[in-house]
Amino acid sequence: MKKIKILAVIILLASLFTVPLKSQEIKRLTLDEVVSLAAEQSPNALIAKHRFRASYWQYRTFVAEYRPALTLTGNLPDYSTAYSRVWNSVAQQWEYASTNVLQTSGNLSLAQNIGLTGGSISLFSDLTYEKNYETDGERYITSPLNIRLTQPLFRYNELRWQKKIEPLKYEEARKAYLQEVESVHMMAVQNFFNLALAQINREIAETNMQNADTLYRIALGRYNLGTIAEDELLQMELSYLNAGTAINESEMNLRDRELKLRSFLGFNQSVRLELLIPSEIPAVEVEVGEVLKLAEANNPDLIALERQLVEAQSSVAQARAEKGLNANLTASYGLRDQDPMLSMAYDQPNQQQTIRVGFSLPILDWGQGRGRYKMAQSSEELTRVQVEQSRVDFEQNLLLDVQQFNLQDDQVMIAAKSDTVAAKMFEVTKQRFLIGKIDVLELNNADTKKDQNKRSYIQALNNYWTYYYNMRALTLYDFVNRKPLETDYEKLVE
Repeated sequence: MKKIKILAVIILLASLFTVPLKSQEIKRLTLDEVVSLAAEQSPNALIAKHRFRASYWQYRTFVAEYRPALTLTGNLPDYSTAYSRVWNSVAQQWEYASTNVLQTSGNLSLAQNIGLTGGSISLFSDLTYEKNYETDGERYITSPLNIRLTQPLFRYNELRWQKKIEPLKYEEARKAYLQEVESVHMMAVQNFFNLALAQINREIAETNMQNADTLYRIALGRYNLGTIAEDELLQMELSYLNAGTAINESEMNLRDRELKLRSFLGFNQSVRLELLIPSEIPAVEVEVGEVLKLAEANNPDLIALERQLVEAQSSVAQARAEKGLNANLTASYGLRDQDPMLSMAYDQPNQQQTIRVGFSLPILDWGQGRGRYKMAQSSEELTRVQVEQSRVDFEQNLLLDVQQFNLQDDQVMIAAKSDTVAAKMFEVTKQRFLIGKIDVLELNNADTKKDQNKRSYIQALNNYWTYYYNMRALTLYDFVNRKPLETDYEKLVE
C-alpha cells in the first residue's frame, strides 16, 4: 500500500508539470473546422497555391506569344571614333580614314506570331540622327514604314503544337490544384483523428486508473477477509500500476499529436486544441458509372496522360521535319530616306524591298535524322501503350475505391454498436466482479474489449472520412452537396 501511495504522488506531480506555465487559448474544433482551416492556412495549402501560380504565369506567357508585341528600342547615344578601312575606287586600293561620329537612333516595332503557319509578321519604323565631327555634317536617316514577313517552310511548327499542349497543361494545373486541396483535406482528417484517438486514449487511461484504484481497494479488503487469494490481489495491484504507466504514456502521446496538428494548421504554441469528435456521418452512396464519368472529366492524372500523348506526337513531328528539307522565307517592303533636315527626311522616301529563301538539306548525315525520327516514333508508341495501361489501372483502382467507400458507413455503424455493447458488457462484468461472481481475468478481458472497441470506432470514423475525401480528390466532386469542386483561380494569383 505504501508503494501505491508513492506511485500516486509521482503521477500527481507528473500531471502538474505537464500543465503549461503560461495561459493558453483553448480552441475546440470540429472536423469540418479543421478541414476548412487546413485548406486556408496550412503550409501544404500554401505550397499548392504557389505551384498553381507558377503554372498560371507559364500559361499567360504562352497566350502572350499569340498577341501583338509593341517594342521601342534605341541607342542614346552611340559615339564612335576610330580608323575605318574604306575602298578608294579612284586609286583602286584600300585606305584608312578617321571617323568621329555620333549617332542617336530609335526604333518602334509591332510584331505578331502566326500560329497557323509558325511564321511572324512585323511592322516597324525607325529614325537615326548622325553627326559627323570630321566633316561637321549631320543628317537624319528615316524609315517611316517597313513590313517584314518571316515564314519557315517544311519545318516543325512549334507554335501550332504549343497551342495543343499548353491549354492541356493549364487545365491539368487547375485540376491538380483542386486535387492537392483535397489531399490537404485528407491530411487534415488523418491529423484530426490521430489527435482524437490520443484524446480517447487519455480518457481511457483516466477511467482505467479510477477503476483500477477502486477495484484494488476492494480486492485488498477481500484479501484481508480471506475471500480471495494473494495472486488475485497481485493481479489487481499490477493492473493499478499499469494504469498509472498508461496515463503518463497517453499524456505524452496526446501532446505529440496535438503539436503535429497545431503545426499543420499553422497555430503557435499559445493555442491548445481540443477536438469535438463527429457523431454522425453523411448518408452518401456513390455509383461506379457516375464516379468514372466524373473522373474522366475532371481528374488531372487523366489529363496528364492525354498531354503526354500529344507531347509524344509533337516530338515525332519535330523529328520528321528535321530529317528533311528545311527552308525559311524572308520578305520585306519599306520606305527609306535621308536628309540634313528632319522635315525633309520624310518628304520623298525611296522604296526598298527584299525577298530571300534560305534552305538546308542534309546530304550525308549517316542516318542521324532517320534515327532520331525512328526513336521518336518508338517513344510515341511506348507512351501510347503506357497511357492505355495507366487508364486501365486507374479504372480498376477507382472501382476498388468506390466499393471500399460504400462499405464505410456500415463499418462505422457496426463499430459504434460494438463500442456501446463492449462498454455495457464491461459494466455488467464489473458488477459481477464486485459481488464475487467472476474472477479478475474475466474482468480484465472485458476491460480490454471495451478499450479496443472504443478505439475501433475512432478508426472507423477515420477510414470513412479518408475514403470520402479520396473520392472527392479522384472526381473533384462534392457528393454531399452534389456539385463540382470549384475555386476562384484569379484570386489565387493576386
